[in-house]
Amino acid sequence: MDTQFGLAHVWSQGDWVTRTVALILLGMSLASWLVILIKALDLRTHRAQAKGAEAFWHAADFEDGLAKLGTEANNPFRQLAETGREATRHIQRQDDPLARPGNTAPRPQLHDQLDLSDWVTRELRNSIDEFTARLQGGMAVLASVGSTAPFVGLFGTVWGIYHALLGIGAAGQATIDKVAGPIGEALIMTALGLAVAIPAVLGYNALVRGNKGVLHKLRRFGHDLHALFVTGARVSQKGA
Repeated sequence: MDTQFGLAHVWSQGDWVTRTVALILLGMSLASWLVILIKALDLRTHRAQAKGAEAFWHAADFEDGLAKLGTEANNPFRQLAETGREATRHIQRQDDPLARPGNTAPRPQLHDQLDLSDWVTRELRNSIDEFTARLQGGMAVLASVGSTAPFVGLFGTVWGIYHALLGIGAAGQATIDKVAGPIGEALIMTALGLAVAIPAVLGYNALVRGNKGVLHKLRRFGHDLHALFVTGARVSQKGA
């Protein structure tokens, strides 16, 4: 096979538009693989942390349960438990004058009108929402690369075909061997676009599926925490 047609030849003979398209595709590929790697490692960590959520309910007390959840700063299950505890203490301080600093009456605030159940629900939901936002960070990069990379490659192909046809017309030679090489070479850009998009789409789908599993376990853990702080018992204890 003639080696004058290929990716190296496209780069050496291409103009600034062709090289810019190639660099954009390279940048998209690096960005998508970086996001996939980082998010996959995070997902693996969160799955391991989720296993400690069930051990929490077999602890002797709340502090022992926190120890079973681990000490990682990015552990969403530990953060959720600590958030629920602080929310409960806040309501208890409002209801118990002796628990207030200096035994002084606090300034009235709108959230003081919420009862224990509503306040704990609000704080737990906010904690879950914040973790969900962190979990989805970077996913927009994969979605954008997966949806735009084929079109970027197609643009490079159209540009290459246009210049190939101009060169063939100027040379006055339109035989199949003169046309097939430049046209096939231009199609390399479309292949590059697909090569960049396919891993991004597959990685996006895999990460979304994994994130849903972690969030499901976190919401279930939060539901049980709510029951613990409000009623003193785990709501799903009978089914455990």
